[in-house]
Amino acid sequence: MVHIVFNEADIKVIKEAIILDKTLQGEVLQIKDDYDVGPLYNIYIGEGIENRKQWWREIRAGGDYEGKFDSNDFDDYNTVAALVGTMRRNEDEIIWIWAAQNKHDVSGYYWLLKYMQEFQGRVFILYLNNLPFINAKGNIFYPSWLHEIPAKEFLKAKKLAREITLSEFEVDPDEWTKLCEENKGIRLLEGGKKLGQEDYDFYDAELIKFITPDWQKASKIINQFINKAKQTTGDAYLLWRLKVLIAQDMFDIQGKVGNMKDFEIKTKA
Repeated sequence: MVHIVFNEADIKVIKEAIILDKTLQGEVLQIKDDYDVGPLYNIYIGEGIENRKQWWREIRAGGDYEGKFDSNDFDDYNTVAALVGTMRRNEDEIIWIWAAQNKHDVSGYYWLLKYMQEFQGRVFILYLNNLPFINAKGNIFYPSWLHEIPAKEFLKAKKLAREITLSEFEVDPDEWTKLCEENKGIRLLEGGKKLGQEDYDFYDAELIKFITPDWQKASKIINQFINKAKQTTGDAYLLWRLKVLIAQDMFDIQGKVGNMKDFEIKTKA
């Protein structure tokens, strides 16, 4: 059994669940790219793959994550190539894809599906959408992310595993292809597995609301956005959007515009 997750924090809880239930024994792999942002056009061929990598290099340049995308450890294509090889060599191997109801996991699922089509019947989905779980305090809650679920609750969640149907393998890649061809910058979850798209500046108006007449570090503004905004995304993307707004001379700045803790922003005097 191979478990696939889309967030680093999910690896830990899946491994803890495996310790509690040996029937879950298997390798845990992570799809690392954040496919709910950035270019998708021609994403399965060389030109599109390199275009997306270059986009990430530009997004991360001069900030907290500079150079990270150049690491081979961040190459989902290598991860999938190795997985496909494993599946072809071992016809008894199966895959469990774990996803919660958030745009990051759903976008990753869609990206991955193209590589799973030849293994129909051996690929299972555990999509934990709108399902109640018990948190560490014993209260019922509806998780948006897998790592919010205590490991012992995964023993119940495993009962939700089901084959990805032939119909899904036909319909879902078509939906993803449409999104790729639209080539907008932001994916948003509209319910179930349905994704919509917006332009790259989608988060700007909400992000600006957290910039005040008082000096604040960029890190504080970004963290407030992540904790309070209804629609959020990763801090690397938000740092890039702040820099885009700064380049338009919209705010007063002090400090070196680079790492998010190195400079402060306020509305113009």
